[in-house]
Amino acid sequence: QLQLVESGGGLVQPGGSLRLSCAASEFTLDYYAIGWFRQAPGKEREGVSCISSNGGSTNYADSVKGRFTISRDNAKNTVYLQMNSLKPEDTAVYYCAGGGFCSGYVDFTSWGQGTQVTVSS
Repeated sequence: QLQLVESGGGLVQPGGSLRLSCAASEFTLDYYAIGWFRQAPGKEREGVSCISSNGGSTNYADSVKGRFTISRDNAKNTVYLQMNSLKPEDTAVYYCAGGGFCSGYVDFTSWGQGTQVTVSS
């Protein structure tokens, strides 16, 4: 089963930036769409962004459009989420996941352990 590890979370001030990474071990990411999800305390998990296996198609939640950028480097077996102009409401645990479909953010079967992002002054 695809094993994913997130990194890059942390504490940042409003308006700041972070880049999250999602790396795979043992299996290549080449054949998988990868999604980024987040879950804030007391809220349901939501899909944030997703990228197709070849990187040719991406999508974003309305709340992050224009601020977040998803990309992938298959040679490094890594998917990135560049987060700019961060807001306090972006505070959440961020997860990457594979094995699903970007349309509707469904059927993702392999999940990382999550990385905490806190936006606060």
